Amino acid sequence: MKIGGKLLERKTGGRSRYWQVFWLCFAVAAALFLPHCIIDGLNGDFFHYAGDFNDQQISFYSYANNFVKQGGSFSWATDLGSGFVNSYSFYLCGSPFFWLTLLLPYRWTPWAMVPMLCLKFAVAGGGAYLWMRRWVKDERWSMVGACLYAFSGFTVYNVFFNHFLDVVALFPYMLKALDDAVLDRRHGAFPFWVAVNLLNNYFFFAGQAVFLMIYFVCMVAGGRYKLNLRLFGALAFQTVLGCCMGSALLVPAALSLVQNPRTIDPFNGYGYLVYGSAQQYLAIFYSAFLMPDAPYLKDLFQEGILKHTSMTVYLPVVGIAGGLVFCRVRRRHPFARIMKVCLICAFVPVLNSMFYALNSSYYARWYYMPVLVLCAATAMTLQKANLCETEYRRALGLVALCTLSSIAFALVPNEKDGTTTIGVVEEPLRYWGILLVSMLGVGLFWLLLHYRRQLAARFPAAVLAVVLGFSFVYGQVHLSITKYGQWYHDADYVQQTWREAPELNAVLPDDVFYRLDAYDSYNNLGLWLDKSCIQFFNSTVAPSILEFYPTVGVKRDVNSKPEASLYALRGLLSVRYTLVPKEKVEDWEKEKLEGWNLVSSTTSYLIYENENWVPMGFTYDSYITEENFETVSDTHAGNVLMKALLLTDEQVERYGQMMQNLTDDEKNNISYEDYVQDCTARRESAVTSFTATRTGFTAQADLEAENLVLFSVPYDDGFTATVNGVPTEVEKVDNGLMAVAAPAGHSEIVFTYHTAGLRQSVAVSAGAIVVYAVWVAVLHRKKRREESSVG
Repeated sequence: MKIGGKLLERKTGGRSRYWQVFWLCFAVAAALFLPHCIIDGLNGDFFHYAGDFNDQQISFYSYANNFVKQGGSFSWATDLGSGFVNSYSFYLCGSPFFWLTLLLPYRWTPWAMVPMLCLKFAVAGGGAYLWMRRWVKDERWSMVGACLYAFSGFTVYNVFFNHFLDVVALFPYMLKALDDAVLDRRHGAFPFWVAVNLLNNYFFFAGQAVFLMIYFVCMVAGGRYKLNLRLFGALAFQTVLGCCMGSALLVPAALSLVQNPRTIDPFNGYGYLVYGSAQQYLAIFYSAFLMPDAPYLKDLFQEGILKHTSMTVYLPVVGIAGGLVFCRVRRRHPFARIMKVCLICAFVPVLNSMFYALNSSYYARWYYMPVLVLCAATAMTLQKANLCETEYRRALGLVALCTLSSIAFALVPNEKDGTTTIGVVEEPLRYWGILLVSMLGVGLFWLLLHYRRQLAARFPAAVLAVVLGFSFVYGQVHLSITKYGQWYHDADYVQQTWREAPELNAVLPDDVFYRLDAYDSYNNLGLWLDKSCIQFFNSTVAPSILEFYPTVGVKRDVNSKPEASLYALRGLLSVRYTLVPKEKVEDWEKEKLEGWNLVSSTTSYLIYENENWVPMGFTYDSYITEENFETVSDTHAGNVLMKALLLTDEQVERYGQMMQNLTDDEKNNISYEDYVQDCTARRESAVTSFTATRTGFTAQADLEAENLVLFSVPYDDGFTATVNGVPTEVEKVDNGLMAVAAPAGHSEIVFTYHTAGLRQSVAVSAGAIVVYAVWVAVLHRKKRREESSVG
């Protein structure tokens, strides 16, 4: 088939080898994780890795499995409480891989993490193969390119984040569907895969939309896509339809994100065009030549934003040699233009940030898309014998030179604190290991090229075998560096979370609502217990949490970690118990905190009870204005908020008559003894009962006079409230918490949570699915008519 006078690389006909690629990738991934599963299994543990994988991914999957099965909309175990959809739509709510785990009991979920990872590697490889077989003439080389994608440095690196692999796995199917729609006029699949990718992860979809525009423009400019007005209209319709179908979680996420200060971080001045550190450029450059280090480590470079950024475009064995060859011999091909555009984007901050809604926070989490194109370009050039004999040898020499040039950083003299050392790498032994493995890949590729003629028709199979074998080797090195670099830190992870949860829940009372504190424990312990814990690690919690914490001396970016010294926060937030790992008891005792009594213990924890615990829901005799509160230091803000309710000027006008304005003398009484008295006063004014539900909470109050009742629950637009059955306005107080006005006497207060925007999103999605079903039926009927007429 000729388009624009040029031969279209390949129509996707013939026998597919999809399942061969799928099971090859699954098997290699299983082999990759098997040794580590055995090591963990010797201790009776499930596979645990490091950092975010342990702290978030395992606990999120397990908790969400249980939450979804029980139903509800509001998660009390998420920080101070947050809407479930808004908190987890970025991580798993729309992921088809997560929904598969619902087939298992939630206590089994941690054991399913590795099978799910293997499945993601397999789906990624299969999708890459389906897309590449159009452009690569030989099916065997399509398999090679697909496996390069499945086991690229980006994929292996992002095991650490787990849910990033969902995106890597699903994206090639959308790209294939776009090609099918434009080149073959097969329109049915594109809206479906747009919807799947959007539903899976709205954050990554924003970057995918940018890349698809780059891809589309380059394909049109290169003559591969031939457009007319009718086809363009059809594509626009399908794009909008797919976005509408996949928008079930989009509106709630958008409403939450616009209130999240982490998403509003614009560039300024030079920041648009230049990275703040020269080392950032070097790190980007070498990410193409050296296998990736652990996500939480810095090796060659210490300045710049390097950790947890997913900055790697490394391909096993072949590296970027194929990309260099392709850009040299097929420089007018759309793939060459796409790779060049993406290279420019990587080195220009504002262009890099296009994939993240122009946020100035640096990430390289869009690299998997040009990596997919790089893998296809590599396969397309490897199949040509003349290029392997000439161009590939030159490119491989350049790759080897660039890789070896990193040695300069390990040998350069470095003077620090009056002492001269050799090299600037953080851990020389680790660097030399990474260099050795990277050069091993270069050497293996040289051998393959050297014996190409002898291998003849077996050359593709040999390359595939070496790629898969080396992927196992370098993958083992990367997983080992990452996992065992935190081996001692995470040695008790399974015991102190999954195993300990039933024992802790058996000891902790459940007759009344309270929050927990976890001193120097593993992150997200509250999720394992299904209880609210003020130590929490999740970056997409209710935005008001991010607003509240900085005003009381707590840095809140991706996690909440109030220091133990901020004792007054424990009273304000109704913290009743602190869980202290037994090996951390000495550190806890050094805090010399008053008011905490040892009341129980489990296998791993000592449990301390707060004698100044204040039940959830209480009133005040005094209020403090925003202007007056600004004069209070962050470290004493909690003390003041136990004395008085923080109100805006407008709220003072409406409710000020219910309370007294806090005097300066009262504001300055911030001793521990004053705090004890304030806790006593708040307990005496507390509601008589408080019941947390999965859709909000209810409370019973008996007040002597009309007053505002504070609940230390994050303010959220999704909450509505009634007092004695009458709708009541929810007030945002204390820079992010909630309160309602209740009359004198007995009151029943009911807060109900509905995820803001979810109903509208689901309605749009459902309507679009109906339209899609009708449209596909029409297409199918039209196709049958055409086939009948031809017959």
